[in-house]
Amino acid sequence: MAITYLKQAKARPATECSDIRDTVAVMLANIQREGEDAVRRYSEKLDRWTGPVVVTDAQRRAACNRVSQQTKDDIQFAHANIRRFAEAQKATLGECEVEVIPGLIAGQKQIPVSSAGCYVPGGRYSHIASALMTITTAKVAGVPHITAVSPPRPGSGIPDPIIYAMDLCGADLILNLGGVQGIAAMAQGLFGAQPADILVGPGNSYVAEAKRMLFGEVGIDMFAGPTDSLVIADHTADVETVAWDLVSQAEHGADSPVWLVTTSELLAKGVMARAQALIDQLPEPNLSAAHRAWHERAEVVLCGSREEAAQVADRYAPEHLQVQAEDLDWWLGRLSAYGSLFLGKETTVSFGDKTSGPNHVLPTSGAARYTGGLSVHKFTKTVTWQRCNAAASHELAQRTARISRMEGMEGHAIAAEMRLIPEKLSEAV
Repeated sequence: MAITYLKQAKARPATECSDIRDTVAVMLANIQREGEDAVRRYSEKLDRWTGPVVVTDAQRRAACNRVSQQTKDDIQFAHANIRRFAEAQKATLGECEVEVIPGLIAGQKQIPVSSAGCYVPGGRYSHIASALMTITTAKVAGVPHITAVSPPRPGSGIPDPIIYAMDLCGADLILNLGGVQGIAAMAQGLFGAQPADILVGPGNSYVAEAKRMLFGEVGIDMFAGPTDSLVIADHTADVETVAWDLVSQAEHGADSPVWLVTTSELLAKGVMARAQALIDQLPEPNLSAAHRAWHERAEVVLCGSREEAAQVADRYAPEHLQVQAEDLDWWLGRLSAYGSLFLGKETTVSFGDKTSGPNHVLPTSGAARYTGGLSVHKFTKTVTWQRCNAAASHELAQRTARISRMEGMEGHAIAAEMRLIPEKLSEAV
């Protein structure tokens, strides 16, 4: 059976990305030139925020005191799971030392970056979990200084639960800033922040573009587009569960694609018939976002076999990949391109988004073909070192000089041959 599209996404406007690029470029240039003044101006214009940028220790304590105990307990539960998983990841980072040839010792070390900037979205929704995912992971990695920013709400600033999460996870500095101006402030080290070595965290298209433009000057976790999710399901899956899993991810935004890949035509048609009714149960602005995402961005693909379904999933390389099908171990071994994998009807992307532990900052727009999500590895530099004795230096010098001259690099050859002259060695010592 050929792969059949029962539903396909609409094409996106060709000018969309170029307009965003132009806007972000102007903003970054202005902030580079004018510093904190430009940041405050953009914050007032875009977030309607005229209050202080830096959240003081007293304001932190007051915000934390306003958070209910149940909310604190839930946030602490999620934080513990995320920290535990990050600690397990860190345990996989090893240092090594090897004698490559007699007398030549080489090794590798793991060194955390000196500072990190963590962006926590807060526009349509208050993304408490993003604070947990980014700051906790940086802290476990051993980053000495962590700045966190999130869009302030007019008149009140960053929502109290987000501040509580930032404080719990160990943010050294919290700034009432969102959007491009928040990213630029962390990159430049404004408002008392240390200039960020790496910028991490999800955000809207403008935040993503700002990170992309700053990459090279600073590191970034990844260039992330709109969140996306794919569900693989067979005849054993439940229509209602699959439909809700898709709709729940569509509520992220109108540009968030969701995809169903299935070997069951009956399931596919059942999900397509139920989706709008489920969307209608959502409040605003979730309803409008999910409605557009489903009707403009969603796709439903019917496959003749599980191998065809796996091939389609690998081609999409989704950020989130759910499998609701028989023989989960087969899928775990077969699938190769995804940000995070959710196996079985008992799990859902919502768990990963909020509380279960593995990081929810993941590659989007097909980037899972070549990279994974945020982890302690992103905050850690794997660096190498070497030293050698005179005997090893002698052989290395001869072979290095010959290869250097073959390449036409005479300076390299001479520098190597300096190690062949005993008196030069003694002078160097």
